[in-house]
Amino acid sequence: MLVTLRARDGVGWLRTRLAYGALEAALAASSRNDFRVAEFSVQTSHLHLVVEADGRAALTRDMRGLAIRCARAVNRALGRCGALWGERYHARALSTPRAVRTGLLYVIANARKHGRVRAGIDPCSSARWFDGFRWPRGGASPDAGLAPGERATRSPRTWLLRVGWRRHGLLSPDEGPAPPARARSR
Repeated sequence: MLVTLRARDGVGWLRTRLAYGALEAALAASSRNDFRVAEFSVQTSHLHLVVEADGRAALTRDMRGLAIRCARAVNRALGRCGALWGERYHARALSTPRAVRTGLLYVIANARKHGRVRAGIDPCSSARWFDGFRWPRGGASPDAGLAPGERATRSPRTWLLRVGWRRHGLLSPDEGPAPPARARSR
């Protein structure tokens, strides 16, 4: 599943060191046996996730838990209180190898689409743990909210996310999602 969580207006940037560190640690603690965060990226006002869930009930329950865990962590880190997310999450199934590859690229390289990162990997994403790049990547930042060597993501279990998408080619660290339609038309 490709999932998006949007912050409420006025929350502030989620890509600050404090907010990102809190989110990274919360995402690491959110995976369960029936729900796994495989990849993520933190943008200024939203999160993009690729998750695996063992059914609709697990997705609903564990996304609710993830949203609460992330909100509490960010509120604690930023010294704020109140709701963090503006609405319920939006999820879209990734059901083909090409859709999974496109979803992975969209999540891992989303900061490039928004102009936050020009080249290399996004330090506010799970790209530093991603093993599907064509060549070695560099410039990864140290883990902001985790103990050294700890990962915020879990290894996928489904064939589509482990193997299937690779049939359409590994990702390049400098590849990015298509720019917004208004930018392409100029």
